[in-house]
Amino acid sequence: MSRLENIAAWASRHRRLLGAVQLVVLAAFFLSLGFALRHQLHAAAHDLDRANLVLFGLGCAALGAYYLVFVLGWMRILSDWGIKLSYPVALRAEMLSMLAKYIPGGIWTPAARVVAARRAGVTDAALVTSSMLLEAGISAVAGVIVFVVALPFVDNVDAPLVPLVIFGAVLAVLVQPRIFRPLAHKVLVRFGYTKELPDLRGRTLSALLLFYAGTWVLGGFALWLLLRSVGGHPEAATIVFLGGTAAVGAIVAVLFVFAPSGLGPREASMYGLLLAVATPGQALGAVALNRLALTAVELLLFLVVGLVLRGAARRPAEPAELPSS
Repeated sequence: MSRLENIAAWASRHRRLLGAVQLVVLAAFFLSLGFALRHQLHAAAHDLDRANLVLFGLGCAALGAYYLVFVLGWMRILSDWGIKLSYPVALRAEMLSMLAKYIPGGIWTPAARVVAARRAGVTDAALVTSSMLLEAGISAVAGVIVFVVALPFVDNVDAPLVPLVIFGAVLAVLVQPRIFRPLAHKVLVRFGYTKELPDLRGRTLSALLLFYAGTWVLGGFALWLLLRSVGGHPEAATIVFLGGTAAVGAIVAVLFVFAPSGLGPREASMYGLLLAVATPGQALGAVALNRLALTAVELLLFLVVGLVLRGAARRPAEPAELPSS
């Protein structure tokens, strides 16, 4: 048995222990975060109490549009690999994996996507997992690019720019087909998967990079609306920066594996960046509403697409028309 298999087996035997450790670390993080922001909590509560529900609803709608568009990138990766999924099936799989992030353990996100794809007839778990890694990697690179491009248009941004750029550059190299395929194959072979992964065309990679950059700008528009809903007045020119802020938050959510769905670290990183365009109370209120909107939209889309697919499955096939005599 390989070292990776030993680690996987140990993690499987100690799922409860790992979950408990995650919860303890998360609790400690929230306590330290609450202590650091104790002076801003009153201002944030005041802004939330006066939140504009119309703007909040529009922000949720924009966030929903972001998810509805985002899934097309994963479908494009699978299509390039010869796998066709219908839009509703792909959207349900995407939303299921998003909701699975809230379960402590870290393994449930890819597991949920694999299970959803298997129900749709795609039984190659390694291929589905690899497509998720590509999706996340290309999206993260696009998010870093959006953030860096927007920086000259916003003053007083306190961000760890050098580590972020290095992180994006490393990912940009890793998602290149000539690097990703052999590297993923070496890892998958240790788990008994011997088939070669399909190749991703260079033009597809370039198109996906531009596509995901556009999705982050759409996410920035949603965050712009949420910030305005708590009394902020960010200029329209800050939308791209806010898209980069959302991307940084998503990257942090993935890196801090101890926090389910990045709960806490994601908000902390976004809060720090939002201080460049909002007051502390408005920034804290906006990240709180952003978390609420994320969870609500993910759950709503999952339920709606589930009803659509269930209705399609129950709909009887129309009888063929007989030729007229």
